[in-house]
Amino acid sequence: MYDQLDNVTLDPDTSVRAAIEYLFRFFARTGSAHAVVKQFAAEGLKFPGRHGIGGPHAGELYWKPLRHDMVLFTLHNPRYAGAYFYGRRKTFTDIDGHTRTVLKPRDQWTVLICDAHPGYITFEQYEHNQQTLAANAAAHSDEERHAGPAREGPALLQGLVVCGKCGRRMTVNYHTRCNGELVPNYHCSREGIATGTPPCQTINGAGVDEAIATLLLEQLTPLAIEAALAVSTELAQRAADADRIRQMGVQRAEHAADAARRRYLAVDPTNRLVADQLEADWNNKLRELADAKDAYQRATQDGNRPLTDEQQARIRALATDLPALWANPATPMRERKRLIRLLLTDVTLIDAGEQITAHVRLSGGQQHTLKLPRPLRAWEQHTTPASTIELIKQLLDEHAYDETVIILNQRGLTGGWGKPFSVTSLTQLCKNRGIPSHHDRLRAQGLLTLDEIAQQLGVSAQTIKVWQRRGHITGRRIDGRRAHLYHPGQTRPTDRRRRDTRDTPGATHHHHPSPLAEGITTTTTPGGAV
Repeated sequence: MYDQLDNVTLDPDTSVRAAIEYLFRFFARTGSAHAVVKQFAAEGLKFPGRHGIGGPHAGELYWKPLRHDMVLFTLHNPRYAGAYFYGRRKTFTDIDGHTRTVLKPRDQWTVLICDAHPGYITFEQYEHNQQTLAANAAAHSDEERHAGPAREGPALLQGLVVCGKCGRRMTVNYHTRCNGELVPNYHCSREGIATGTPPCQTINGAGVDEAIATLLLEQLTPLAIEAALAVSTELAQRAADADRIRQMGVQRAEHAADAARRRYLAVDPTNRLVADQLEADWNNKLRELADAKDAYQRATQDGNRPLTDEQQARIRALATDLPALWANPATPMRERKRLIRLLLTDVTLIDAGEQITAHVRLSGGQQHTLKLPRPLRAWEQHTTPASTIELIKQLLDEHAYDETVIILNQRGLTGGWGKPFSVTSLTQLCKNRGIPSHHDRLRAQGLLTLDEIAQQLGVSAQTIKVWQRRGHITGRRIDGRRAHLYHPGQTRPTDRRRRDTRDTPGATHHHHPSPLAEGITTTTTPGGAV
């Protein structure tokens, strides 16, 4: 604004200054113009504007929802930093007759006078904001881009990873596991895109992110309380600023309604046309006042108010265990990334086959080198552990598949997909791995099948089963259907169900065949079955 002496001053309306200061503060914290727009929308705050010259409302103040282009205009304008400038843009006509306007580099501006008048921020903060916006711009090349704003994706090191082979920034993409989990991949493909060659390296970021987070939590532990106090102060200040802006909005609406009332009461009643117009204006201001009060009450009920002493004490108590806060599922990934950016300068990754080397540079100048195992591929993650395979081999020496499954499940062991074993899955696993079954192992030891031992002893298969149940011959069970293999070299047992009384001394045998039995031939098998 200009005062009576044509000197540039800040807007005399305190609510206007509060809204602009809130914009600059929140951008300094988040580094994202889009985050500023979302914050204003979430808080239900409006941004000031003034009607241009030449209209019926020239110079009048009005309030509107904040838009992304307005945030960028405010951040890019040096006047908010107290600087006077001229000749920042250049207008020319191209070969097609189209008039275009472009921004010139700063060293080509006609005039730039820093600290020419009061500003909302310093010129150093303005330059820092320009660097942040340039780093966020997707149109810039990888060499010019830096970390960029923290986003919602699960890649903890987004924008902080440097390729250890070519020195360029590595970009992020994601792949989805079968359980729906997003896993980040850090890959360096800038040169590959330019030359049509394969990328320098692509590294699965799951294990890398976890190792870097563990390192930083170890570094942060002595400073947990101090960090909690800073966070608590910032949250309280942000809530107080939003509440103050909403209160100013209510006060502004009250002043406007009171001014409209005085104008209406001061008009001559005989001038009905003017009186009707002023009455309608008064009614509009009263509606705006009611809306402003309702919005303020809703924001207060929704919890958008300064933190109480009890809430601040809870934040301090929670922050004593920073690892628990980090692991809390309610902590947004965006906030974890912002914390990482305060502590990390960059991380250089080198893929060395079965090992990944990570050179970590902290903001304080410290450097750490981590040697990390290569993250498992998808098929490796669903592979049965080697220790379980060895146990299965040992159990199959003495147990069939069904008994082995019971033992494995009792010990809480699972297959590659994390599911309990079944006879079907164990059979398929042994077939795929070439592991001999219990049946194959017994056959290799020389045990006989049912048909083989029946032929050897000269009896039927059913008789062998009867003898095995009675314990007359020995064998080993090979499956859940009670099929057996039998030890070789066994002798034919004596049938003890009948005693041959003909061998008893003094016994007299009388045989009187009936007429019907004559002519019938009876054959007795060696095993006694008729």
